[in-house]
Amino acid sequence: MKTSFFKTILFPLLTSLCVLTLFVAGCASLDASNQESLLAAAGFRIRTPQTPQQQALYAATPAYKVQRGTIDGKIFYAYKDEKKGVAWVGGEAEYQKYQQLAVQKNISENYYQAAQMNDDMAWRWRGAWGPRMMVW
Repeated sequence: MKTSFFKTILFPLLTSLCVLTLFVAGCASLDASNQESLLAAAGFRIRTPQTPQQQALYAATPAYKVQRGTIDGKIFYAYKDEKKGVAWVGGEAEYQKYQQLAVQKNISENYYQAAQMNDDMAWRWRGAWGPRMMVW
């Protein structure tokens, strides 16, 4: 009986929850406004390319991705927002802060998703065996 319950109900349910979690986490990471809020909180500054050299560098940079570069031995990081036509620029300290904020945000989103799934699952199980089994 246990094997049947596991194969028919529990295993598909757990598999579906894992797939849903990966899908939601993937969608959350694609949002550019979330990325920009993290960059702003970390201390990155908005720059608009002015000179032809800056515009050429801006055009060659991949969009919506933090890139590392060096000028005269100094390390900097840039994020190109193609839609707005600007770049977010910061140094090593800003990048370290950005990474910390991104990890904290990811952890909090995972906790939120887990809480939502637990709540949803509790409501599904609540009346599954009829009114006699509802004790909470």
